[in-house]
Amino acid sequence: MRVAIILLTLLLSDNALADIYKFVDSDGRVYYTDEPRHSLYKRIIQTRAQRYPRYSKYSPANIYGYSGANKKKYMELINEAAYRHQVDAKLVHAVIQTESAYNSNAISSAGAVGLMQLMPETARRFGVIDRNDPDQNVDGGIRYLRHLIDMFNPKLDLAVAAYNAGENAVIKYNNSIPPYPETQNYVKQVLALYNKQKFQY
Repeated sequence: MRVAIILLTLLLSDNALADIYKFVDSDGRVYYTDEPRHSLYKRIIQTRAQRYPRYSKYSPANIYGYSGANKKKYMELINEAAYRHQVDAKLVHAVIQTESAYNSNAISSAGAVGLMQLMPETARRFGVIDRNDPDQNVDGGIRYLRHLIDMFNPKLDLAVAAYNAGENAVIKYNNSIPPYPETQNYVKQVLALYNKQKFQY
């Protein structure tokens, strides 16, 4: 049975065993499931049955399995760009984990590309020439995130929702999180990762 996953519940579960897949439809809406219906779903979170005693249950090594190597690879790039644009690096990491699980080659069916899953229009808007280049992708994605944080200040949840659904969708619903289950789940996941400070530095 395909489920609309509440990722916050999954992330906080001690016995989470299911892999999580992401799909972006032609309208740009994002869907999460543990049972993909077709090959367009991409696995973004791989969980493991065994526990790691040296880590807490909120550790990325515990929750995300094999994503640690890619995170380590791009850590310096991400942290430097976050500092440059004055965005909390923990928030950027939460967005990247949710968007691509640190897969710089990730491509959605809607055409979003790279670590921060930039759409062509967003890339152009924030000066990204090559969305496949991790440096440009991260810099453009963080610039966009900075723009959204400033736009919806002080409500960080609205900035996160806008990164997923677009700023116009947030504005359309009177500056609130749009009533899309996928966006609501996205916000919960990103903020859970951010607020629980699961990333180790």
